[in-house]
Amino acid sequence: MPTAGLLLAGCAGPQSALDPGGDQAHALFSLFGLMLWVSGAIYAVVLAGLGWALWRAWRRRGTDARRDATLVGGVDARLDRTLPVVAGAIVLGLTVLITGSFFADRALFATRAAPALEVRVTGHQWWWRVQYRDRVSDGWIETANELHLPQGVTVRLVLNSADVIHSFWVPNVAGKLDMVPGRTNRLDVTARRPGWYRGQCAEFCGTQHAHMAFAVKVEPPAAFRAWLAAQAAPAAPAEGRGAAAFQATCAACHAIRGAGAAGRAGPDLTHVAARRTLAAGALTMTRGNLQGWIAQPKAIKPGTSMPAIPLTPADADAVATYLATLR
Repeated sequence: MPTAGLLLAGCAGPQSALDPGGDQAHALFSLFGLMLWVSGAIYAVVLAGLGWALWRAWRRRGTDARRDATLVGGVDARLDRTLPVVAGAIVLGLTVLITGSFFADRALFATRAAPALEVRVTGHQWWWRVQYRDRVSDGWIETANELHLPQGVTVRLVLNSADVIHSFWVPNVAGKLDMVPGRTNRLDVTARRPGWYRGQCAEFCGTQHAHMAFAVKVEPPAAFRAWLAAQAAPAAPAEGRGAAAFQATCAACHAIRGAGAAGRAGPDLTHVAARRTLAAGALTMTRGNLQGWIAQPKAIKPGTSMPAIPLTPADADAVATYLATLR
């Protein structure tokens, strides 16, 4: 039983292509199932042909020399009649797979009318910039390392890279698509099952490739609209030691809308405490992890572009407390 449980462990969960929660993922899952059955059938036909050949060869052991002369490499030459059967099964199987692949490809990239929502996703070493089109102001609402999708609504993801080749992949929702510097790719996704999922960069992009993840939440349209409205709001004006220390040391790289910080090198932190994870999935979002990340980012994520901030312990504590209020 433990072995069976281990074998089935990849069949479900927040990062499994075998547990589809969206139209595009379901198309890929159906193609996988077709490949599994067709390949299994061909494998069974080949094994049956081999078994029959061995059985016929075994039956003919000890016969006269004339019949033994018909053996070529231990296989009765008369068994050549099985070759058309095996070849036919292979050709038929490949034809079925090609047809299934064609229709799956059409389902993934079918031309549709303009989706109800457009989201820009830009890969950085090693984090994700996520921007939602605000249809009221025609501007962009920015967050990082977290993607929210309205249930049952087709969303167009506009994929770009700011540095090297990355690859966007949320196995439960859609297949992967590369993000190439200087090139814009588009991926339409329609998530059907609400819940939290995990996305991951699927193209090796450097030291922290394995820690370039993002959280994905599929939620009812009304909940999504409420979340997006909250994200569009600026941060509440803040005063005190934490806000002052942030402005002095962090504002050059990070933006906090409404607080006078407009840096673009790093993630937007306007509502950072409302996110599920920190540092592109490397840490869960807690006040303690915020302070640890501020103090020693390279100890947590070696190679990250974020430097260790020269803050006194009291200032680091104050900045972490301030950021923890940004919800």
